[in-house]
Amino acid sequence: MNTAGKKNSLVDKQYILPFILVTSLFFLWGFAHAILDVLNKHFQEALDLSKMHSAFIQVTMYMGYFIMAIPAGLFINRYGYRRGVVFGLLLYGVGALLFIPGERISSFNAFLFALFVIGCGLTFLETAANPYVTELGAKETAASRLNFAQSFNGLGCICAPILTGLLLFYDDPQKGGGNIAIPYAVMGVVVLIIALVFSRIKLPEIEHVVETDEAGNKIGLWSHRLFIFGLFALFAYEVGEISINSFFINYVVEQGWMNARNASLVLSFGGLGLFMAGRFAGSWIMRRVRAEKMLFVCATGTVVTTTIVLLDVGIVSLFALLCGYAFEAIMFPTIFALALRGLGSHTKRASSFLMMSPVGGVVGPLLMGYVADCTTMVISFIVPGIAYLMVWLYARKMLSLA
Repeated sequence: MNTAGKKNSLVDKQYILPFILVTSLFFLWGFAHAILDVLNKHFQEALDLSKMHSAFIQVTMYMGYFIMAIPAGLFINRYGYRRGVVFGLLLYGVGALLFIPGERISSFNAFLFALFVIGCGLTFLETAANPYVTELGAKETAASRLNFAQSFNGLGCICAPILTGLLLFYDDPQKGGGNIAIPYAVMGVVVLIIALVFSRIKLPEIEHVVETDEAGNKIGLWSHRLFIFGLFALFAYEVGEISINSFFINYVVEQGWMNARNASLVLSFGGLGLFMAGRFAGSWIMRRVRAEKMLFVCATGTVVTTTIVLLDVGIVSLFALLCGYAFEAIMFPTIFALALRGLGSHTKRASSFLMMSPVGGVVGPLLMGYVADCTTMVISFIVPGIAYLMVWLYARKMLSLA
């Protein structure tokens, strides 16, 4: 038997269909996340909000992750991956459709509630799908496999700002803004149809071995120190990524380079396009290079590019910021896979704790928005800069142990 070939294969043959089905989910939550970056600027203009106030768009949705992560883990532990996916899709679809009454009453709080429901649904989806993908093949290719699946998250991130940016921003400012309920209503219907599909199929459950010490006692989750470090690193990554996404359009517009409509297109084709390409490239590279080494190189790249933005060297800073999207692309799936390594029966529970890390999407935009309101958009990049430094420290530690 060719064990080396099996270790290098991305997915075991018996899991190809489940892998394809679950990978389709990554597009859906990528789309949901990237819409937020356009909503941020849209609500600033339509409702005359400050940068810090508009950041509550991210705050509300990512609080859904923090509040729902543990219940999602308990639900999936009891009922399995498939039911976790279906329940998550139902919440996602209902939350999206709530934008219709929100648009009618023009209430910012109504939009925030709808985003919270979507965030709860995405928590179930990600708590189920991320660890499930890591288990569908050899452990040596777990990070590569999750990066490949997460690449379709990047595709959703590209599509969302293009479609919503064209719908919500006009070249003529006197025309006002578009109807935000339209993209969400369409998304809600599509998601509910996909929920119906998943309710009719079977996904094989992955059985985990209970880890014990030499005396036969079960080893607790919190005794795994590298998992705890990985949890903090994932939180730091979310602070960095979501902060930059939230204020990318603000930064580009305030630097005088382009208007909000064109900035949303640059975010899609430039930043998020490089993000998706980085995930595909990272998946391919990590089948040949250790995930720890790849993470260290990319973490170094994000620290350098964020430093260039802080130095405010004109258009060079914009190109550095766009390059940062390529460097950060592999971080979430790679840290996630490394943090779950060797956890055995703790995998589902550990995944639920890791899915609390998007609360960084609450902390980051609030901090960055506050700094931007008090100083400038350029200086506010100190927030993601510190976050990426934390990821760099984790990557260096993992590389030293590889």
